[in-house]
Amino acid sequence: MVSSRCKQAVKEELRKMGLHFIVVDLGEVEIMETISAIQREQLKAALLNSGLELMDDKRAVLIEKVKNIIIKMIYHSNEVIKTNFPELLNENLNQEYTYLANLFSEVQGTTIEQFIIFHKVERIKELIIYDELNITEIAWKMNYSSVAHLSNQFKKVTGLSPSHFRKLKNTRRISVE
Repeated sequence: MVSSRCKQAVKEELRKMGLHFIVVDLGEVEIMETISAIQREQLKAALLNSGLELMDDKRAVLIEKVKNIIIKMIYHSNEVIKTNFPELLNENLNQEYTYLANLFSEVQGTTIEQFIIFHKVERIKELIIYDELNITEIAWKMNYSSVAHLSNQFKKVTGLSPSHFRKLKNTRRISVE
């Protein structure tokens, strides 16, 4: 679950089934009742109809938790992004980073670092499109050591410099208006 809409869909399905939730968060649900195997299958089917998946595999759940911690930090935090993701993951999951990194790579086919970079670049795109911050401010907010470092990573992922990306956005906006 990445969005508030996903969380709302899960809450609605739980209510329909008469289940009371304590927490519905990104990738996690805690309910008050103990549910039967039949209720679990009903919930699984209802969530699938909403485009969501009930995960049973502990490894998949752990991977989702890793993703959600990263996504929360990059997209949903007003703080400057922390640079020490291994420490952040260890604090939140009580797992050795080496284990998490190996599991993530095995299951996802990419490294945690690449996942972080991809999402940081996606967030940078959003910030450029919102046009509220300049590139220097974005570099600071996303915790890059310099604008050059941000620009190099952005170009490596997108093939464009941040300034060229901004120009494309402005060009499209003018042509639509």
